[in-house]
Amino acid sequence: METPWDHRYAQRTQRMKSSAIRELLKLTEDPEVISFAGGLPAPDVFPVEEFTSACEKVLKDFGAQALQYGSTEGFTPLREMIARHTSRYGISISPDNILITSGSQQALDMIGKVFINPGDRILVEEPTYLGALQAWNAYGAEYVTVPMDEDGMITSSLESALRCGVKFIYVLPNFQNPTGVTLSLQRRQELIEIADRYGVPIIEDDPYGQLRYEGENLPSIVSMDNEFRRNGSNEYRGNVIYLSTFSKTLAPGLRLAWVIAPTQVIRKLVQAKQGADLHTATFNQIVAFEVARGGFLDRHIWLIRRVYGERRNIMLDAMEELFPPGVQWTKPKGGLFLWGMLPQGMDTTEMFKVAVERKVAFVPGTSFYALGGGENTMRLNFSYSSPDLIQIGIERLGNLLKEMVIAEK
Repeated sequence: METPWDHRYAQRTQRMKSSAIRELLKLTEDPEVISFAGGLPAPDVFPVEEFTSACEKVLKDFGAQALQYGSTEGFTPLREMIARHTSRYGISISPDNILITSGSQQALDMIGKVFINPGDRILVEEPTYLGALQAWNAYGAEYVTVPMDEDGMITSSLESALRCGVKFIYVLPNFQNPTGVTLSLQRRQELIEIADRYGVPIIEDDPYGQLRYEGENLPSIVSMDNEFRRNGSNEYRGNVIYLSTFSKTLAPGLRLAWVIAPTQVIRKLVQAKQGADLHTATFNQIVAFEVARGGFLDRHIWLIRRVYGERRNIMLDAMEELFPPGVQWTKPKGGLFLWGMLPQGMDTTEMFKVAVERKVAFVPGTSFYALGGGENTMRLNFSYSSPDLIQIGIERLGNLLKEMVIAEK
C-alpha cells in the first residue's frame, strides 16, 4: 500500500536493504533457539567489574569533560594509546592519523560517503562482509569479486579483476567474516605489490586480528605496505586505510572503533563525520581508555582467546562427529566464525526455515555474495553460545543436514 512518503525518498534509498542477518535474528529471539547466527561476542567475557570501576572514576574525576561535547577526531589520550599500540608493529603514526568512530560500521559508511560515486567499482572478496555491502550500496557502488580458498583471496585472479578499473580493494585478512579464513603471508605481499602496480588503495578491515587461537600472528597489510614503501623510515606513508574496533575485545555496546589513514584522508573523514554525529560519545571513549590502559586490555584478550578457542574446538569436533559426508567447513585459527559448504544444489535459505523450527539457527551464505551465489553455504558463529549449547545445537543441525543430504540424493 502506497503512502504519501513513497515518492519523497531519495533515489539512493532504492539500493538500501535491511540487513539480512538482522532480519534473521528476529526469528531467533525465542530463547529455546540455539543461535549460531549472530556475530556476537560472549557476554560472559565482558569486563563488567572493570567498567563499573572506570565509570565511577570517570564521573568522579572527569565528569564535566566526559559529559560534554568533544572533538570530532576523538579523545586524544585514547588516540595516543592506539598510536602506541600500532607502533609495536613497526608503523610510526601520530594521533593525527587516527579517527575514533561509532563502531566500524560508521567507518565503512564514511568511506563510502567520501570515496564512492555512483557506479564506482569496489573490489571485494567472494564472499565478503555483508555490512560493507550494505554501507556502500547506498552510495551506488558496483562490485568486482575475487574468489577465495583456504589461504584467502586468490591473488592470481587479482590483476584481471583490476583491469576493469576499481576505486579500492576491500579485504578482511584475519579470520574473515564470513568464512573465518586468513590471508596467507605470501598473498598479503602479492596483494600489496599488485595494488601498488595498479595504483589502487586498500581498505584493511581488521576487527578480529587479536583473536588468534593457534599459529603465529601475521603482520597486518598496513604494516607490510608501510615496509614496502618506507625507504628506511617507519613513518606511515599509506596506500592502506586500516579499520579496527573495541567491539570484539572490550564490548560491542560501546560502539567504539578507529580508522588509521594518511592525515589528508583523516581530514576528509572528519568532515563526513561532522555531518553525521559531530563526534563519538565522549563518555564511552574516556571509559574505554580507563579500562584499557595499564595493560588490562592485553591481559583481557588472553581470556577471550582461551574461551573462544575452546568453543571453536568444541564446534569443530562436534561437526566432525555429527555432520554427514558431503558437507565441508573451514577450520579458522581465530575470530568468531566458520563457514559451511553443502553439496551443490542444496539451498541453505530454505534449510534455515526448517532449522529454526528445530530450534537452531545460522546465517544462509548467499547474503555475503556481492554478485549473487553461495546458495549452498552458511555461516556459523562459535563465540556466543556456551559449550553445552554448541554441542546440542550442532547435533540438531547435523540431524537436519543428514535428512536433507539423503533427500537430495
